[in-house]
Amino acid sequence: MDYRQCATEILRELGGKENLISAAHCATRLRLVIADNSKVNKGNLENTDGVKGVFEAAGQLQIIIGTGTVNKVYDEFIAIAGVEAASKDDVKAAAASKAPWYKRAIKTLGDIFVPIIPAIVATGLLNGLLGGLSKAFPDIAGSQIYTLLNIFSNSALTFLPILIAISAAKIFGGNQFLGAVIGMIMIHPDLVNAWAVSGGAETSTLWSWFGLWNIQNVGYQGHVIPVILAVLLMSKLEKWLHKRVPEMIDLFVTPLVSVLVAGFATMTIIGPVFSQVETWVLSGAQWLISIPFGIGAFIMGGVYAPTVVAGVHHMYNAIEMMMLADNGMNIWMPIATAANVSQGAAALAVALKTKNKKTKSMALPASLSAFLGITEPAIFGVNVRFMRPFIAGMIGGACGAAVASLTGVYATANGVTGVFGFLITTDSFVGYLLTFLVSAVVAFVVSWFMGIKEDVPAENQTAKPQEIDVPAKEYNDDTVYAPLEGKVVALEDVPDATFAEGVLGLGAAIEPAVGEVVAPADGEVSSIFDTHHAVGLTLDNGMELLIHVGINTVALNGEGFTAHVSEGDKVKRGQPLISFDMDFITSKGYPIITPVIVSNADDYKGIRKTDSAEVKRLDELLTVEKG
Repeated sequence: MDYRQCATEILRELGGKENLISAAHCATRLRLVIADNSKVNKGNLENTDGVKGVFEAAGQLQIIIGTGTVNKVYDEFIAIAGVEAASKDDVKAAAASKAPWYKRAIKTLGDIFVPIIPAIVATGLLNGLLGGLSKAFPDIAGSQIYTLLNIFSNSALTFLPILIAISAAKIFGGNQFLGAVIGMIMIHPDLVNAWAVSGGAETSTLWSWFGLWNIQNVGYQGHVIPVILAVLLMSKLEKWLHKRVPEMIDLFVTPLVSVLVAGFATMTIIGPVFSQVETWVLSGAQWLISIPFGIGAFIMGGVYAPTVVAGVHHMYNAIEMMMLADNGMNIWMPIATAANVSQGAAALAVALKTKNKKTKSMALPASLSAFLGITEPAIFGVNVRFMRPFIAGMIGGACGAAVASLTGVYATANGVTGVFGFLITTDSFVGYLLTFLVSAVVAFVVSWFMGIKEDVPAENQTAKPQEIDVPAKEYNDDTVYAPLEGKVVALEDVPDATFAEGVLGLGAAIEPAVGEVVAPADGEVSSIFDTHHAVGLTLDNGMELLIHVGINTVALNGEGFTAHVSEGDKVKRGQPLISFDMDFITSKGYPIITPVIVSNADDYKGIRKTDSAEVKRLDELLTVEKG
C-alpha cells in the first residue's frame, strides 16, 4: 500500500488542509474533525485505495483503514497537512464543541457507562452461568461455592451507584473519590434498601419540606440518572471552589463544602425528583418493547442500526443499566443483538454475491466481526456504502427483535451481543437462538435478492469505457503515446489490484527497457509525488494521465528516482519527466512495470491498447474513442 498516496488522496477529498481542524488515530481509524462537512467528497473517500469505510460519529469523520496500517497513513497525513499530531481526547474535545447539545448529552452518557461495562459483563456472565448450573443441577443452589459465587455475581449491580459516580466524576472533571462518596451516600446502609422497599419494607421520613413534601429514607439502589446529576453538581461546585478558595485552606474547605452541599441537594431534591423521571423513562422503554405481538420491538429492531450511524446509540447503555439495576433482566440487549447480527448477515450476502475483489475482501471479515458483536466494519465499511444491504439489515433486525419480544428473551448483563450473548442469556437460550437465526436468515435473504449496484446487470449500468477495436492513427488527440520504451502489458496483468481492477482508471502498462519517462504530449504537470516515482499530467487535449513507475516503489522514499519537472510546469512532447535507476529498483525487490493510466476514462466512450508487443518512446500506446 502506498501510504503517502493514500494520505494525499484523503486530504484532497476532505477539502484540503484548510478544512481540517484536528487529526488523531486509534487502532483502526483516522479520527478527524472537519470545519465544513459539506466540502468532504465522501464517495471519493470511500473509493480511495486503503480506505475500508467512512462514517461520521460523535462529531468526528472516522476513516477505517485497518490495524497496522492506520498509523503509517496517519504519519504521512499529518506531514502533508502540516498539522500537529493530536490525541484521541483532543479530537474528542474538538468534535464535542461542534456537536448539538443533545448529542453532547448522549455522548456524555456513553463516556460514563462504557468504562463500567467490563464490570457488568463479568458479574453478568457469572449470574447467567449460575442460573444455567442451578437449572441443570438444582442441588447446587444450597452449596457453599454457589453462595460465594452468587456474591460475586451481583456485586456490581448492588454497588452500581458507586461505579457510576466514580466514572461520572472523571468525565465531569471532579475528584473521583469525592464522586465515590456521593455514590456511597446514596446507598448508605442507614437508608432502607430500595429493592426491599419494592418488596414491601416500611420506611420513615428522612426530610420534610415544610410538611408539604416528605422525603423517605430510601436508598438509590437500581437508579442511574440521579447519581449522574448528583456528581455533575458536585464536580461543578468543586471546580468553582478550587478557583476561589485560598490554596492554604483549599484542601479542607473544597471537599467539605462539595460533599455537604451536593449530598444535601441529592438526598432532598435531585434524588427524589429524578428517580421518578428515571422510573418514567424505564417504564416507557419497557412499554415500547412489550407492545403486543412484538410490534414495539419490531420498530426498535429496525431503527437500532440508524441510531448507531447517527452516533446516538450510547443512550441505550443507560436504559440497559436501569433494567439490570431494576430487576436484573436486560430485555434491550436482544434487540441490539438482532440489529447487529442482521447487519453482519447482510454483509455476508454481499461478500458471497459480489464479483468485486475489494468489496469481497472487506465484506467477509466484516460480517464475521458483526456476528461476534463488533458491527462497525459491516455497517460503515460495507452496508451503508451500498445502502441496500443496510436496509436489509434493518428488516432482519426488526424481525429478530420481534421474535425476542415474543419469546421473552433477556440478558443478565450488557455490553455483549452476537455469539457471545449466549453466555448472558442462559435463562432464555432457545429464544435467543431463534432471535439470532431469524435476524441472520431474513437479512441475508433480503440482502441477497436486493443486491448492490455492482450486481446490477451491465445493461442497466452507466456505460463504462471498454476496450474498442479501432485502427491505429497517426499522431492526433485521440492517441496516447508511450512515455517510455519497453514491453506492453495489459493493465489487468499488473501485479497490483488497484491498477489491475481499473480503480484509478483504464490504460496499459509498460515493462521498461530504459529508465526514463518523457511527456507523451504537450500539457501541464498536475502532480509530482515527493518520492518522484509517479507523475500526473493534464494534456492540452483535456486528457488526464497518471504514469506510475513500478509497484509499491513509494517505499523507496525517492531513492533511485530523479524528477526533472515540478508541479505546475508546462511540458512539451518528448520532454524528460523522471529518470530512474532500473537496476537499483529491481535489486530492492520492486517490480518496475509502469502503468500508464487515463484518469478521466469516464469522459471517453472507449479505450484500446496497442496490439504491438513492444513500443519505442512516443509510439502509439492507447487509442481513445470520444463520445
